[in-house]
Amino acid sequence: MPALRLLALLTVSAVAITCRAADPAKPNIVVVLADQWRAQAFGFAGDPNVKTPNFDRLAGESVRFTNAVAGMPVCSPTRASLLTGQRPLTHGVFLNDVTLNPDAVSLPKVLKAAGYETGAIGKWHIDGNGRSTFIPRERRQGFDYWKVLECTHNYTDSIYYGDTSEKLRWSGYDALDQTRDACEFLKSRAKADKPFLLWLAWGPPHDPYFTAPPKYRAIYDPTTIRLRPNVPAKAEAQARKNLAGYYAHCSALDDAMGDILATLRESGLAENTILVFSSDHGDMLGSQGLWKKQKPFDESARVPLLIRWPSGLGTKPRQLSAPFNSEDLMPTLLGLAGVPIPRSVEGLNYSDHLRGGKDPSDGSTILTCVSPFGEFERRSGGKEYRGLRTARHTYVRDLTGPWLLFDNEADPHQQTNLANDPTHAVLQSELDSRLQQKLKANGDTFLPGPDYIAQRGYRVNDRGTVPYTP
Repeated sequence: MPALRLLALLTVSAVAITCRAADPAKPNIVVVLADQWRAQAFGFAGDPNVKTPNFDRLAGESVRFTNAVAGMPVCSPTRASLLTGQRPLTHGVFLNDVTLNPDAVSLPKVLKAAGYETGAIGKWHIDGNGRSTFIPRERRQGFDYWKVLECTHNYTDSIYYGDTSEKLRWSGYDALDQTRDACEFLKSRAKADKPFLLWLAWGPPHDPYFTAPPKYRAIYDPTTIRLRPNVPAKAEAQARKNLAGYYAHCSALDDAMGDILATLRESGLAENTILVFSSDHGDMLGSQGLWKKQKPFDESARVPLLIRWPSGLGTKPRQLSAPFNSEDLMPTLLGLAGVPIPRSVEGLNYSDHLRGGKDPSDGSTILTCVSPFGEFERRSGGKEYRGLRTARHTYVRDLTGPWLLFDNEADPHQQTNLANDPTHAVLQSELDSRLQQKLKANGDTFLPGPDYIAQRGYRVNDRGTVPYTP
């Protein structure tokens, strides 16, 4: 038996022994994950354009982490970190369209061993065997209920698979159909003896930006969109056009979240269900003259993170400034559920901090790009980087040295790069020292991207991208 598989079996078995019988008081967990929804694009976050009344209400009922980041702001790496509690160089998914080890110790496996029922609906994107390929049970990381596709952005003609290789199809705009299915899942388990984990992963508001249902697109006029001040003049027209479509997706998903909140309330599940909302990364949308993701700027790297909890867990709604990274979600949820955290986990457990206890971090977390690819390819300026994100500062190095330094309190739109400015030399030195210490502790020697690709045996094209099909 391979060593990793043996470790996974021993880890999950240990959890099963510790939690031999399901505790009826254990909270249910619902994780709702959007794709490419940046932290700034909500009414509660101060965006003057977008209409998100349900998310605004949810934010008022939740712990909101205002400095949550996707440590590697691109789809597959974040999803693998959310599920395993590990950093990308550990689980190996540092590119899109590669495979997370089927024997990984994952959140659904651990919760299942602790007596939970598990269900996944929507986008997966960590199987790496083709974006439209059937995913068998042994590669589902412990999820049982299954209505999933690896990846599509054709939101109006979207397929999925259940337990067989028969292609099934969502009837309309897939995120709304997926939410309806999620609500049925919740209703059917309202009186069940076992707690559950439900993982609902939407494809929007990821581009294409202009495919939300017409009633949502009608809300937004590109000519009236107010841009962030870091959008340069040359990008304004395209940014307004893209944002109008992007916000239409956001408003459609806001209605979907309203349905989830109503279902939890009406089914009686709200008081025993942890509800998490986040995103796998953000979207530049013209800020800094850039587009899409992978960049270390806040529009790309910062993500929304709302955690609404049953009142019995001893938490209360508020904002927390502690930096929170993708790998921190798994141990935090296990901590809230009272389930032992596996030794394979690298992330931090913020459950006590949610209850009013100490911030478990040192006040900083890591931003990483192991190897640029796709929309961040080298010929358009993409490059490897390692960065430090604190509540106040963003500091980033590339392979040649310091690249970016921002004071996010004084300069919230990151318009003044202080890197290598002699007047900020002391600050830069302090942040660089902290970054180097964290990289050393993590065993990250910051090599060129092709070195890591060779170590893993990945095959990439001339854009540094793994092909979408086998």
